Amino acid sequence: MITGTHFNYYFVCHRKLWLFANQINMENTSELVYEGKLIHEYSYPQRSERFEEVEIGGVKIDYYDTKNKVIHEVKKSDKKEIAHEWQLKYYIYVLESNGIEGVTGILEYPKMRKTEEIFLSDRDRIEIEDIKLNIERIITSEDCPATLPISKCTNCSYYDFCWSGEEES
Repeated sequence: MITGTHFNYYFVCHRKLWLFANQINMENTSELVYEGKLIHEYSYPQRSERFEEVEIGGVKIDYYDTKNKVIHEVKKSDKKEIAHEWQLKYYIYVLESNGIEGVTGILEYPKMRKTEEIFLSDRDRIEIEDIKLNIERIITSEDCPATLPISKCTNCSYYDFCWSGEEES
């Protein structure tokens, strides 16, 4: 099953996507990932009481407002905003695919005091089908994708894994 994390990583780095999908996980040792989890957990302390955690076929949505049909997605920064948008669009798509119509999303960046409302268009639905095929092709490949330029990798939890002892090509 393709998850929101797969969608996020697809837009960030195909190598990271492939490594993650093939159970090579570096997030548990990353201080940046840990900081993001703390922001996620402590920025809105009452949220867990008001909103539901929803899991559908391996896709886990942490904060879903069932009354208003709004998914809340909390992120540390907007540095990779396009990846965040598509992850949230994919969550909306999954809920729609399971008969829940009229869902929207809100991207929240508490450190920046910024929010952005996300909607799913007909064009997005078509694009999601193409992205799913591309993700499937990448994660089932025998070959790990090439690294990105090192300048794009410095804050990645896979940085040491990908660049240890390597020269930039």
